[in-house]
Amino acid sequence: MRSVLLALPQKPSDGVAGWAAGLVDTLGGPGAGLAIALENLFPPLPSEVILPLTGFAAGQGVISLASALFWTTLGSVAGAAALYWIGMLFGRARMHALWARLPLVRSSDLERTEAWFALHGTKAVLLGRMVPVFRSLISVPAGLERMPMPVFLGLTAAGSLAWNSVLVMAGYWLGDRWDAVETYVGLLSKAVLVLVLAALALYVVVRVRSANGRAQHRRTP
Repeated sequence: MRSVLLALPQKPSDGVAGWAAGLVDTLGGPGAGLAIALENLFPPLPSEVILPLTGFAAGQGVISLASALFWTTLGSVAGAAALYWIGMLFGRARMHALWARLPLVRSSDLERTEAWFALHGTKAVLLGRMVPVFRSLISVPAGLERMPMPVFLGLTAAGSLAWNSVLVMAGYWLGDRWDAVETYVGLLSKAVLVLVLAALALYVVVRVRSANGRAQHRRTP
């Protein structure tokens, strides 16, 4: 494969967008997959930038649309699988200790993701691919709970393909206005995140009240 495919016109020159554009220009589809794999491993990297940019590159003929969808989904699955194995091998205590040392992330994000997994089980892996922050971290409790790997990979691939397709196609259709996707998806993602956190808070309240009710019932003569 040539080291450089086609020059991406109007390529961003700085930030995450410039970095991702450089990977796509240099490596083509595998570069987009690598960027998304790293986005899964390090949540502060925004898929809302990387995926529309990849779609824009496909619209400009730098890579094919099929290649954009294939490699970004493969990258999502690869990054998720790495976090799954880290969760399974490290265990809960060491995983939380490691997460607390990482920059730009919060321990509470991992705790909330575990609660989301406890609430929804296997559905959390599928739905979590479309929720900010949870999108990456949902792989960790799946590994901690040793969800069967074929089930995990299947759900991750399905959820990732759905999410990636929406953002890649948005960038493909919008052309040089691909960066508008980040604004609208960012607002939608924040709204979804608020709803998820509200659902988790309600879940915790119900569980605590239920536990208190059982304890009071046991104490009653």
